Amino acid sequence: MGRLSGKRAIITGAGSGIGRASALLAVSEGASVIAVDLVEDSVDQTAKIIRDNGGDVTTVAADAGDEDAVHGLVDLAVNKFGGLDVFYANAGISGGLVPLAEQTPAHWMEVLRVNLLGPFLAIKHASPIMIAQGKGAIVCTASVAALRANAGGSPYSASKAGVISLVQTTANSLFGTGVRVNAVCPGLIETGMTKPIFDGARQRGTEDKIGQLNPTARYGLPEEIARVAMFLASDEASYVNGQAYPVDGGLTSTHPFPLRK
Repeated sequence: MGRLSGKRAIITGAGSGIGRASALLAVSEGASVIAVDLVEDSVDQTAKIIRDNGGDVTTVAADAGDEDAVHGLVDLAVNKFGGLDVFYANAGISGGLVPLAEQTPAHWMEVLRVNLLGPFLAIKHASPIMIAQGKGAIVCTASVAALRANAGGSPYSASKAGVISLVQTTANSLFGTGVRVNAVCPGLIETGMTKPIFDGARQRGTEDKIGQLNPTARYGLPEEIARVAMFLASDEASYVNGQAYPVDGGLTSTHPFPLRK
């Protein structure tokens, strides 16, 4: 029996990286999962990996920042599984490192729509089902960029800081309902979003320096974020609410400093 045995879950951004790792882990831990991604081919590949390992999953190609789509995901879970216990609002996009003077309102609005409005929609539409059940867990992906400067572009960082505030405020809005809302804050993780960083370092022969500023002295893997996210989704985290967990090798525990060897 896995820690998510019997749980009914929606995971967005499940076509790659943290979302894919979380979908694989959730299924292996006994959950019935709806895996969602904007790119159908990517989420189908996630499903293939799960099925090749003896699991089962339902896939949907949908925009996690679109209200009708998110409402439809919740309806699908209720109709297919009879309820919803976990919503992992993981889908996100990079804000890019465009100089401040070159950033546009349109770009800001798109980053906020996906990264911040998306988790709000997940909470808005999942929470009534969970309230009626008397129990549920909503997990959102924030970032260490929400906690400190220089971990992402301004639009991205602001959107993720908003996620942390959203988690805190909605956890209190759902006071006494049995519905918990938490966030995970990944550090530098090798995903599709961070691929240019890793590709550039490998081309320069400096891959060993990636993650050198955190006391664990390395970058992270999607599976390491998935383990914390699925812990927050599980009953093992039953007394954790309104929190944002950094999973960053200790990066945010200190100020960056130059290595001396």
